Amino acid sequence: MQTQTKKPSLFKKVTRGLTIGSVFTGNTLIHSGSIVGLGLTKLIKPSAKIDETNTHLANNWLSVNNWMIDHILPDTQWDIRIDPELKLELDGRYLMTCNHQSWVDTTVNQYFGRTRMPLTRFFTKWELIFIPLVGQAFKILGFPMMKRHTKSQIAKNPELKHHDIMEARKSCEQLLSQPFTLLNYVEGTRFTQEKHDKQKSPYRHLLKPKAGGLALALHILGKKIDSLVDMTIVYPDGVPDYSEFWLGEVPRIVVHLRKIDIPQWILDGNYEEDRQFRAKFYQWLSQVWLEKDALIDDIKTEYHRKTAS
Repeated sequence: MQTQTKKPSLFKKVTRGLTIGSVFTGNTLIHSGSIVGLGLTKLIKPSAKIDETNTHLANNWLSVNNWMIDHILPDTQWDIRIDPELKLELDGRYLMTCNHQSWVDTTVNQYFGRTRMPLTRFFTKWELIFIPLVGQAFKILGFPMMKRHTKSQIAKNPELKHHDIMEARKSCEQLLSQPFTLLNYVEGTRFTQEKHDKQKSPYRHLLKPKAGGLALALHILGKKIDSLVDMTIVYPDGVPDYSEFWLGEVPRIVVHLRKIDIPQWILDGNYEEDRQFRAKFYQWLSQVWLEKDALIDDIKTEYHRKTAS
């Protein structure tokens, strides 16, 4: 049984949609345009001050979005749970894993992290670079952009694989000059029941994890980060799409964060060159995913019981 919410009138829904759409678009254009303009000046004179200013602009960008969430979507209930062992600071350095169900996940991450963690970057598709202003702003801000080649493309040209690794390594290393949160959606794509069934995933609520990106990030950054953070997002009333979120049609969102201890053997290993290490790393990650799957099950059961009572 799901929580029953009062449906807004058509007029209120349209008005809210137009208002949010206008503010969201204006906020995006102003801040992404400023980041791109300032970033281009680095071609003339590289400066750490420019990077610092662009990060400040990006945080302002998120702050406006978060203000809208707090004031225009007041009916959405946030249940944020942080493991006591996890200490978060705005000047920290974090790697983060997260389950992925909807485009809303990134907004949830940014809403949570804005006042608790450094600006979150995440691995994204190279094709994002072609979105006017936004794509270029992400590139300037240091979001690792990956060209996803098929197995057949790599078979024809093995250098493509090495090129991707070098680009990811370069992006990760550039983050070390500042506080950062680097997010990896380990499943590699959004969860759907169709994908779950096609994969024959052993998890109830998750797709199979992809180990390569996380292994690479840990190899490059693992000894220099403060924590490996696992974020779990649960929508007790059903996974929303982006428009449903911004129209205030998501009653409840649960965010759970915990610290994952990184074994020393992971920090000392080489995922690309050592087949035995790859197998052991995937086994370790699978255990992390089993724990995450059980956590999602517990949270959903808890909320279903609350709704039933």
